[in-house]
Amino acid sequence: MADWLIGLIMGIVEGLTEFLPVSSTGHMILVGHLIGFEGERAKTFEVVVQLGSIMAVVVVFWKRLWTLVGVGRKKSGASLNLIHILLGMLPAAVLGFLFHDVIKEILFGPGPVVISLIAGGILMIVAEKFSKSSTAQTLDEITYKQAFYIGLFQCLALWPGFSRSGSTIAGGLLCRVSHTTAAEFTFILAVPMMLGASGLDLIKNWDILSAADLPLFVTGFVTAFVVAMLAIVSFLKLLARVKLTPFAYYRFALAALFYIFVMM
Repeated sequence: MADWLIGLIMGIVEGLTEFLPVSSTGHMILVGHLIGFEGERAKTFEVVVQLGSIMAVVVVFWKRLWTLVGVGRKKSGASLNLIHILLGMLPAAVLGFLFHDVIKEILFGPGPVVISLIAGGILMIVAEKFSKSSTAQTLDEITYKQAFYIGLFQCLALWPGFSRSGSTIAGGLLCRVSHTTAAEFTFILAVPMMLGASGLDLIKNWDILSAADLPLFVTGFVTAFVVAMLAIVSFLKLLARVKLTPFAYYRFALAALFYIFVMM
């Protein structure tokens, strides 16, 4: 299969799934296995296309991101600020730094991914069932305490297959943050987290890259960027109507497919 076509397919998969609560890692591994795109080159490619998805968040939420550094922020009243982001980042950043090698060695495998797909789905169903009326209907109503608790749930995303958005939105619901607000906070929180993680992985794997890989990586990056922008906007509208439960059931089906096609 031509590199540009692989880049197109995998870019679409990344863009569609990175910010949905369905596990982009699980989809990338499954689709990569089905089209024969695996190994170190594929892992490096995943890092590059993630950067495309991150850029989509920057474009969609650029006004809100500017307010985090004080540009255009309201002069009075509570509002989302850098302290919220730091509190949301801190738990996963510390845990990821301390246990990076252990996570890579133990959790990056087909078996753990299947388990996390199922566990993440169960968490989402539980969050929907036991969530109470929201006290934070907008980003500016999120408290520091809620931001930190959502950050604790983000630690689950260090387990491949759990899904960053799935774990943090579920955590937000349990902390009395509305669906769309939890999703928006998740997307904004993902920018520094994913930039740091992807940048580190890219530096470590820089020697693997070559000029011959340019069509693959450029196609994947651009495709992921465009598709992710569409997916983010569509998901926020969809989440107001269907909640998390259908995505949980989808994860169970994906876990079954993953087991059949990757593990058997």
